[in-house]
Amino acid sequence: MTDFTHFDETGASRMVDVGDKAVTHRAARASGIVTMQPATRRLILERGHKKGDVLEVARVAGIMAAKRTAELIPLCHPLALESVKIDFAPLGEDAIRIEATVEITAKTGVEMEALTAVSVAALTVYDMCKSADRGMVIGPVQLEAKSGGASGVFSRS
Repeated sequence: MTDFTHFDETGASRMVDVGDKAVTHRAARASGIVTMQPATRRLILERGHKKGDVLEVARVAGIMAAKRTAELIPLCHPLALESVKIDFAPLGEDAIRIEATVEITAKTGVEMEALTAVSVAALTVYDMCKSADRGMVIGPVQLEAKSGGASGVFSRS
């Protein structure tokens, strides 16, 4: 069981001890896609939804989720995030791409915070638009890049 850091040698769950790790600048970027009917995407992009500006509500939801990741994922460390940025971009005729970038100077990384931000932003888009389009699809949600810490740099590209 030593291949996974969240389990000890007996297989018991644990929060990883980061006490001896160096404090470094760490960043993570994650993305996700919400696929929908073209008419739903137009409604969102034109800010014509009766519930308000879907992307701005999703942006705030994603930021809030990043800050509460340790409350949602049992073995994550609570972190004082320094920056959370969420961007949206149209993709094709029937999708919106969500990207979250999270930064911190700390002893542990922020990959889970970036992934949580994207996931909750996507869920918020779905929630606000489900009355118009129940067939929306969320995914994939994935880590695009991370930097900092002993494991160094990861980049999907």
